[in-house]
Amino acid sequence: MDGTEGSAGQPGPAERSHRSSVSSVGARAADVLVYLADDTVVPLAVENLPSLSAHELHRAVREVLQLPDIALDVFALWLVSPLLDEPFLQFRRNVFFPKRRELQIHDEEVLRLLYEEAKGNVLAARYPCDVEDCEALGALVCRVQLGPYQPGHPAACDLREKLDSFLPAHLCKRGQSLFAALRGRGARAGPGEQGLLNAYRQVQEVSSDGGCEAALGTHYRAYLLKCHELPFYGCAFFHGEVDKPAQGFLHRGGRKPVSVAISLEGVHVIDSREKHVLLGLRFQELSWDHTSPEEEEPILWLEFDGDSEGTPVNKLLKIYSKQAELMSSLIEYCIELSQAAEPAGPQDSATGSPSDPSSSPAPVQRPKLRRQGSVVSSRIQHLSTIDYVEDGKGIRRVKPKRTTSFFSRQLSLGQGSYTVVQPGDSLEQG
Repeated sequence: MDGTEGSAGQPGPAERSHRSSVSSVGARAADVLVYLADDTVVPLAVENLPSLSAHELHRAVREVLQLPDIALDVFALWLVSPLLDEPFLQFRRNVFFPKRRELQIHDEEVLRLLYEEAKGNVLAARYPCDVEDCEALGALVCRVQLGPYQPGHPAACDLREKLDSFLPAHLCKRGQSLFAALRGRGARAGPGEQGLLNAYRQVQEVSSDGGCEAALGTHYRAYLLKCHELPFYGCAFFHGEVDKPAQGFLHRGGRKPVSVAISLEGVHVIDSREKHVLLGLRFQELSWDHTSPEEEEPILWLEFDGDSEGTPVNKLLKIYSKQAELMSSLIEYCIELSQAAEPAGPQDSATGSPSDPSSSPAPVQRPKLRRQGSVVSSRIQHLSTIDYVEDGKGIRRVKPKRTTSFFSRQLSLGQGSYTVVQPGDSLEQG
């Protein structure tokens, strides 16, 4: 489902392309290698591999890692193939696992695995973050890896050249080292490093039992809670391209590479180079479909509300991708799950069993980021879309009022806020 790119501190696509999850095959047994999000390998000696089910393999991984039963819901086995050659198996977060249940998990090893996966996505900028959030998240990584903040900490001196272990690469501007500042030798850290240092100093050390130093699970949970503010946390990622807006005298456009992030909540289109969101839509705000014309590249179509010079219009975005049909199917399945899910209630706990009135309430949903100019805010002006209405005869680029959708595939009527554009008495062709 996912073509994973190389990330900071991890092998890139070329190296990963040589991976195989079957290291040796005999008449009856095979050594299966399952990779964790931090590139740790879990070797499994499996009898009669061709008849082994995914559920049995998942259980084998859980037994080796000594994970509780909740891990069956939290994690899934993914087939990953960066260069579309021989895939390898990865044990990582299940895209269908709700965030509200994630924060009710108390097992430290489960939290650690979730933390490692989220950290890898932040460092690789697959999760675009504003600088302030990168610093806050990086500070928690410092706390996990270096311990409580202490000026002159020897571990900090040893890792002074590994700033990209704490911040995404585009924020790691080399200069005076953060760790020199940690040692208190009077030198000044660069802007990104200084913000990380300030955030590291502020990491709270109050443990759950009232002690002076919090357990690592507390910091794993704090990291995940911060990531939950990102609207694309827990998404499945797909590769694609979109048209650039026409520019210059010759109206040249071209395409730009994007990542399409799909979750239980909606779809986000992320600029792969600039590391910011181009478009974010909840399922209630869109219609979609996919086409696979003969001898042409498959396309995922997203339709949503917009405006043209202040006038409401429907907008169509074309996403070119060999994974268009897979993305369309995942959107449909996520909507089905969302519609079938019961409202969050006291019966929904980390174990899936009814909880008694004395149990702790579910965590309050934290607001999404709303900073002006935030990297998680949509930048529709950077997209080339088709603005249209349907007048019963064809699609016209117009300045309209409201009508029916070009696509029939959308959230059921009465549940979505997406509306479509009607033609006026006279249609002005654009």
